[in-house]
Amino acid sequence: MAMVAAVRRMHAAAAAAAQPPRLTKLALHPPRSVEVEFTDGSSFHLSAEFLRVHSPAADSKIISVIFGRRYVGIMSAESVGNYGIRMLFDDLHKTGIFTWDYLHHLGSKKFSLTRNYIRTLRKHGLSRDPQRRK
Repeated sequence: MAMVAAVRRMHAAAAAAAQPPRLTKLALHPPRSVEVEFTDGSSFHLSAEFLRVHSPAADSKIISVIFGRRYVGIMSAESVGNYGIRMLFDDLHKTGIFTWDYLHHLGSKKFSLTRNYIRTLRKHGLSRDPQRRK
């Protein structure tokens, strides 16, 4: 009987570990960033540029590389149900829904995602800076 209880506790602990942390705080700091905190104690400061280039929107996936967004800003944000947020950027992009899980993923992988993004820009001869108007 004790063995069955121990196995159940082990399964419950594994299931709890598989669940992503829950959001405890979201602070919008327009136009430059969003700050998020989670139940696992993690806290992330995510820039507008970082969020814009990693937007989960379908139209962002059509273009292979989003570039020239170094100075993009966040104009506003609205909650989407109890699972995410939709941000309006000053380049008028507003179709991506950032779920709490996705924000945690972005924060957890921020440095490697940024490094890979910059490598991709360089590979294609692109820049984080906006194109100059002629």
